[in-house]
Amino acid sequence: MKKTFLTADWKNLVMANYVVDPAVLAPYLPNKTSLDIFNGHVFVSLVGFMFANTRVLGVKIPFHVNFEEVNLRFYIRYNDAGTWKRGTVFIKEIVPRSAISFVANNFYNEKYSTMPMKHFYYETPTDISLGYHWKHRQKWNRIEATIDRNELPMVEGSEEEFIAEHYWGYSKYTHETTYEYEVVHPAWKVFAVKNYLVDVDFPALYGKDFSMLQDATPNSVFVAKGSPVSILQKRSL
Repeated sequence: MKKTFLTADWKNLVMANYVVDPAVLAPYLPNKTSLDIFNGHVFVSLVGFMFANTRVLGVKIPFHVNFEEVNLRFYIRYNDAGTWKRGTVFIKEIVPRSAISFVANNFYNEKYSTMPMKHFYYETPTDISLGYHWKHRQKWNRIEATIDRNELPMVEGSEEEFIAEHYWGYSKYTHETTYEYEVVHPAWKVFAVKNYLVDVDFPALYGKDFSMLQDATPNSVFVAKGSPVSILQKRSL
């Protein structure tokens, strides 16, 4: 049985989801995996959320317990002896602490970068407003949303379910070697989005491959409540 590498609460996930040309993702696809498709489309998601109560190998690291993360990710499948596993591949993950980037990049071969970050969360009797900001080349990038306060169950077969229900992570270590790790959490509740803002310099942050997102309208935006999460230790495929 695999040991748990990290535990945390993932909270208040703002998820902006874009349809892209599959050819854009081909260079980032780990060996032995294939793109996961929903209603004939391939998606990338810009996701902002909070890490809380973070423990690495059961230990809380001072000043690295509660922090923001923003990531750009896409969705894949891996056939494990006849069982299809649905997973996530990260283009880049942004956090405010350099030690987090060091651990993730060196132990999981992820693509973490360290940048100044901040967030907000405000409640009124009817609404919740929340957002995540990160600074790159003197620009504060933003993903924000205003949502209804009522929690809703994930609708079976919905785009929200497709985006959120990926319970494996994969990273491209070399052209031949892929790392796999399991992400354990219950199904999330979601909130209806009343309005949103995505103000991001995609070419500067993610390169020319993703410059088309600069003027693109998300296919969907939703907010997930989140939950406690466990990330198990990786293995090589």
